[in-house]
Amino acid sequence: MSLETAQATQHRRHGSNAGQPLTRRDGVLKVTGRATYAADNHPEGMLYAVTAVSSIARGRVTALDVEAAKAHPGVVEVLTPANRPPLAHDPDEKMPPFGFRVEVLQNDRVRYVNQPIALVIAQTLEAATEGAALLNPRYEVESARTGPDSGERCDLAAVGIGSPPRTAHGDIEAGLAAAAQVTEADYLTPSQYHNAMEPHAVVAQWDGDRVTLDMPNQAMALSCASYAAYFGIPAENVLIRSPFLGGGFGSKAILNGPQILAILAARMLKRPVKLALTRAQMYGPVGHRAHTWQKLRIGTDQDGRLTALHHHALCATSSFDEFIEPAANASLPLYASPAILAEHEGLRLDIGTPGPMRAPGEASGSAALEVAMDEAAEACGMDPLDFRLANYAETEPGTGRPFSSKALRECYAEGAKRFGWAGRPLAPRRMRDENGFLVGWGMGTALFHCPHFPAEARATLRADGTALVETAGADMGQGAWTALAQIAAEALGLDPDEVEFHSGISNLPDGGIAGGSGHTASAGLALHNAGEDAIARLAELATTDPASPLFGAGNIGVVARSGRLHRRGDEERSESYAEILARAGRAEVVGTAKAARAPEAAEAHAMFSHGAVFAEVKVDPDLGQVRATRLVGAFAAGRIINPRLVRSQYFGGMIWGLSFALQEEAIVDRRTGRIMNADLAEYHVPVNADVPSLDAILVAEDDPYVNPLGVKGVGEIGITGTVGAIANAVWHATGVRVRRFPIRIEDLVMGG
Repeated sequence: MSLETAQATQHRRHGSNAGQPLTRRDGVLKVTGRATYAADNHPEGMLYAVTAVSSIARGRVTALDVEAAKAHPGVVEVLTPANRPPLAHDPDEKMPPFGFRVEVLQNDRVRYVNQPIALVIAQTLEAATEGAALLNPRYEVESARTGPDSGERCDLAAVGIGSPPRTAHGDIEAGLAAAAQVTEADYLTPSQYHNAMEPHAVVAQWDGDRVTLDMPNQAMALSCASYAAYFGIPAENVLIRSPFLGGGFGSKAILNGPQILAILAARMLKRPVKLALTRAQMYGPVGHRAHTWQKLRIGTDQDGRLTALHHHALCATSSFDEFIEPAANASLPLYASPAILAEHEGLRLDIGTPGPMRAPGEASGSAALEVAMDEAAEACGMDPLDFRLANYAETEPGTGRPFSSKALRECYAEGAKRFGWAGRPLAPRRMRDENGFLVGWGMGTALFHCPHFPAEARATLRADGTALVETAGADMGQGAWTALAQIAAEALGLDPDEVEFHSGISNLPDGGIAGGSGHTASAGLALHNAGEDAIARLAELATTDPASPLFGAGNIGVVARSGRLHRRGDEERSESYAEILARAGRAEVVGTAKAARAPEAAEAHAMFSHGAVFAEVKVDPDLGQVRATRLVGAFAAGRIINPRLVRSQYFGGMIWGLSFALQEEAIVDRRTGRIMNADLAEYHVPVNADVPSLDAILVAEDDPYVNPLGVKGVGEIGITGTVGAIANAVWHATGVRVRRFPIRIEDLVMGG
């Protein structure tokens, strides 16, 4: 996929391109409807697939009226457990690193609502939809397990993606016994479901034992290997095309049953097959943020210093697999305490398996932690900001690895100054606006780790002085195509409009995983290194050519800038890329690179993005209605490649935090296990009218250890401070401490 600069005028710069607020390369394509998403593909002879899904949470399918469905004039085939062709990989066997057990009609068991129980393939979407309705499934129903009273507790081998379920530093009980004050409370966070604008979809086309998949995908190389395993073909025989994603949030890095079934149907019928999940069908087979029940115990001494921090999380998972939200781990890296214990339990329910969802673990865990820290500050009679400043860890607890503590302190200071925190009264219910609404101010600390995934890239300098750079990355709307092209342009000494950027297809060098807020750092470093490799190869041509003004400069070195190589220390001696290639008789020079984090750097330093979020809310004193009216976030995330895109990502994270705090939850019928609001009418997420005044401060930070570019992630950190900040502001407005999310009117009217 070629993504040219999509703007009428590109300001030509000389020197560095990173750090400039360029508009999105793909912006015009998206707003004019010319961006091609997976389901926009219509190959010749294409059939349409629709999944028939279960309406019960637990039991078995006893009958399907397959003959009625196949009698529909547009229906071509119906896949059921009785006729589903075999797969080369057992779907009940997990496939590392992100493999989950999936439902692909391997039997008649039903394990959650919206589980695929058949696949109908037809000439039109309407015929496939009608055929699925004609199946009229009958069930043998078993009681649904929907909560702690009916679910099954389970031991855990790991939480999240491979983290230990229990981590301890120091003696918790001794720390609590020594405390002058102990704050103890329970916190509940709801299940939340991926509601990206683009649903999960695939258009599958087979050519012999090769398959082309048009699909939204966050991890193309990993997915090619996984699909190859399911279908018994080499990984190089799988081509994934994913130039545009309408949101992903973590769910599109993981294989799911409906897509596998559609690919299987295409091979079986020897025709292209398209499947796109309906909005309701996304509430089940494609992961979600799990329900958590959390307990925190915080001990403090007479000076307000922590003596113990105990965070226990009971997290929902499915009956047949396990992904445990690593919520308690939010308490491990941030606050200094001689004793810290983070531990998790699993609760098996009749639900689809949860999975990574934007800021997995940190979002749910920090929501509870930041409210608990506010409660502890209140118990000590301290301002919440002063309490956090007194307890921020200078080194990572348990490891001793140094933090970028100066950066967080600057986030606290800059955010508080912009927000006006110094004018905040300590006691609640002390502020009202001109309309008599209660006004409250709250804050929360934001923290998110900085992963780095192995990645590869290729950079080609061409005879006309322009460049082509390539990596199989993913842009879910965060602006990756723009930021990555800026990094490559900088390494090549070119302007962004002189760089053609290709990505979004799996036969390019592996761009790693677009997840964990690590894509820009991972793919960006690979592109940077590939650009430097191309420049080094070009420099060798020039410095070894007696006809070049750069001849003999090999030991001194050259500098790439504005499409020319300059002799280091002698700016007058230079030559353009085009001149060097022309004299060498070369059409191009190609640089390649692989990039990964140096293990010694990860072992020696704690690597996190930092931030602080300050929130203002207004509450109707009679009706209990809450309105978030102002959010100010200050964030330090290393070197900023494109401040326009970064600020947009911070805004998005803060808006999701608002959604978490005040609106978003999946409501489950406790009798049937059905999600009652599986649509965008009743599953509430913020619209423009809900979004308050937003301000994101980009705090300068130079972190030479996180990676050679100094780049950190920005996509998820905005959530982690915002949820607690809003909840704490609600307490400050009303005097009612709410410990479950989303915050409800009845919680305030009834006094908590």
